[in-house]
Amino acid sequence: MRLLVLTLLSVLAIAAPARAVESAARVAPTFNGTVYAVAYQGSTVYVGGSFTKASWNGRTHARNRLAAFDGRTGALLSWAPPADGTVRALAASPGAIFAAGGFHRVAGEKRDSIAQLSPTADTVTPFEHDIDGTPYALAAGDGRLYLGGSFTAVDGRKQRNLAAFSLATGKLDRTWRASADDRVHTLAVTGERVLLGGAFRRVNGEKGRSRLAAVHATSGLLDRPFRPKVAAEVNAVTVDASGVYAATGGQGGRAVAYRFDGTTRWQRVFDGDATAITTIAGTAYVGGHFDRVCLTARNGPQGNCVGGSTPRVKLAAVTGDGLLTEWDPQANGVIGVRVLSADPSGALYAGGDFTTIGGQVRARFARF
Repeated sequence: MRLLVLTLLSVLAIAAPARAVESAARVAPTFNGTVYAVAYQGSTVYVGGSFTKASWNGRTHARNRLAAFDGRTGALLSWAPPADGTVRALAASPGAIFAAGGFHRVAGEKRDSIAQLSPTADTVTPFEHDIDGTPYALAAGDGRLYLGGSFTAVDGRKQRNLAAFSLATGKLDRTWRASADDRVHTLAVTGERVLLGGAFRRVNGEKGRSRLAAVHATSGLLDRPFRPKVAAEVNAVTVDASGVYAATGGQGGRAVAYRFDGTTRWQRVFDGDATAITTIAGTAYVGGHFDRVCLTARNGPQGNCVGGSTPRVKLAAVTGDGLLTEWDPQANGVIGVRVLSADPSGALYAGGDFTTIGGQVRARFARF
């Protein structure tokens, strides 16, 4: 009887396939090290990570932590400005690609943890700043480049884990005064708000803003009406017309959808951390360390599902109503997926530490 009940729950909890994205990965470059970041501009997709080589069409090419490929064909492009340390975040704005991470030189020029690159040539612009700490996140919007991470100062000015720069001048925006008391892992810009996700407990010195918050895009002032309840550290955040989505760690992991006032729409629980999230046509795509999706909101020690589960290895998709779909690409590895990104054409990109998707070789990067 218990088996019958769990089988019925599985049927009720799984929706039709997510039609925007197929489960089989398409051809794309592969990499010899972790992919942490993906950005796109036009039909070009930019990738950042810890890799030093990319493979395409049976050949291996030097690509030191930065690479680009054609989003239509998957072909590796010649763009290859070398970075001497891991690239953890990328952001695109018209005429520019921004990178942040643990590097000190890019394209042969001194750049301390943040750089602006030409989208077509292997060169950096004069944009140059000193970061006292480690950046983890970038987002561009509202005329600014927003930076999040674990740092204490920018250009000698006190900046606690958050900063903004003018896209027009490249200068640090000293009027944007947002701060967080602990690391910021992820950023997203929507209209006049910047969403922050991470391990922090206070934003702008105010308590009760744990792990997920919003600030004004121009001033950095706290968006007080947005008060989501978040049970664990936020690893990734994204936004669409329906609301805000977060991927969290904790005892197991969660993908949670919120309305714009911070109330919860739905949540799905996994048996491992959720580390990446994006949306396409109302469907949320989730990546992480997990191997199963729980059928209830309960899990036990080490994240084990209580009340039944269904396999979804490192990748899953959830409808706008919170139903698990049949989309099931199955990435391998312990860490699995670290980043998910979707471009305007509806293509989905996954990066991380996996080496196969559905049993096919797709080392550290996949295009769906």
